[in-house]
Amino acid sequence: MEDSIVRIENIAIHNFKNVINGEISLINNRKDYDANIVGLYGQNGSGKTALIDAIELLKFALSGQPIPTKYVDYINIDAKYSELKYVLKVKNQKENSIYTVYYDFSIKKELDTSSQNTEITDIDTEKYKVAIFNEVISYSYSCGSESDNRKQKVIDTKANEVFLPKTKYDLLTNKNKSVTTDLVVAKKLAYATSRSFIFSKELLSVLRNNCKVKWHLFLFESLVYYGNFNLFVISTAKSGLISMNALPLAFKYEEKSMGAVGNLTIPLEGTATIPSDIVNLVKKLIQNMNIVLNQLVPGLTISIKDLGPKTLKNGKAGSEIELISHKNNKEIPLRYESEGIKKIISILQLLIVIYNKHSITVAIDELDAGVFEYLLGELLRIISEKGKGQLIFTSHNLRPLETLDKGFIAFTTTNPTKRYIRLNNVKTNHNLRDFYYRDIVLGEQSEEVYEQTNNYEISLAFREAGEFSGT
Repeated sequence: MEDSIVRIENIAIHNFKNVINGEISLINNRKDYDANIVGLYGQNGSGKTALIDAIELLKFALSGQPIPTKYVDYINIDAKYSELKYVLKVKNQKENSIYTVYYDFSIKKELDTSSQNTEITDIDTEKYKVAIFNEVISYSYSCGSESDNRKQKVIDTKANEVFLPKTKYDLLTNKNKSVTTDLVVAKKLAYATSRSFIFSKELLSVLRNNCKVKWHLFLFESLVYYGNFNLFVISTAKSGLISMNALPLAFKYEEKSMGAVGNLTIPLEGTATIPSDIVNLVKKLIQNMNIVLNQLVPGLTISIKDLGPKTLKNGKAGSEIELISHKNNKEIPLRYESEGIKKIISILQLLIVIYNKHSITVAIDELDAGVFEYLLGELLRIISEKGKGQLIFTSHNLRPLETLDKGFIAFTTTNPTKRYIRLNNVKTNHNLRDFYYRDIVLGEQSEEVYEQTNNYEISLAFREAGEFSGT
């Protein structure tokens, strides 16, 4: 789907983790940049990671993957289900048409009676699964001088029927009655396996074989491709809070001569087995990455060491590889490098893709972890001013507040019913970092952005804790 560009424009979250209600626009309304950057800042435990998790849920849904059992615990403890709403912009470059897509769904906790459930989970969630339900997708569009801003519902799964409205069902299936039974089964199977029905391979197959309305098929194909190949999520749940060793080096690769398009991750610690036919492609990607890496960390490059042939799980030929670091004429396994070096390397290829491609979205939790603050600020400045893709990140390091346009920054609040805001009354000449600090102290926004702590009480708590610990 090279003809399409997809961006996330808005996310609304309800009863998800500690966010009762939270809505955030990902559009910079101040200036028109090619790149779309959103940095989310706020107090610990105020809903920053919830946003990244919501984007990861979107990826699972669009790519037709089962939602992991861990999301059972992400449903707010006082609610029966979580509701998530997304607004995405899909541009057809060939026809110069733009679609605004509205995709909503809910997730709930459900008893898993399947004997096939072998996923390793916590004891409390072992017998439960995530059920995705109430999926709805709608759109409006504009094409040149022609536009229709009405929100047209395409698929609504809330009814007992396969989906409504009936007119859209007939258009998408070409009134083929023989597929109705297949779709009823597919809908039940998607529900039972914690997958999206709207973006399931079963429904997509029906659309490909029956739908005669080309723009409807274009929308679904674009969103599925985006979810599988152009949307990346790197969260602390994957990387761990202590060590970056579990964080993989993520690649998006395209090799037209081989017909290869896909995503690949290589662990920073230990070895990995990859298909033999893309070893040279990975080497080429790493060579290109080294061009930037050598500028960020002078004298440092990396490579892969081919440890020999190894058969893949599918029986095809593979090669076992390990990442190697080169610096000061010394060669060592990358796992022995510093945490900061590993973090930079793990996200660098994705940052390169963001810089060069429009239809790419990368969401990173704790982007600043292990990265020198000056370098972080300059990297984000360069990507925001000259890049093309979309980057959504959370951070505690406030340096980017001084280097990024103010329209690229959002904040969390202490109010669980209104978790995300943009600061008001920020003038062009204001230093956003200083402005944010002042608001923490004075509380001049409509919502409180920091729950005040008391230094005396903290000191007293340390002393009391020391008495109980016997120190």
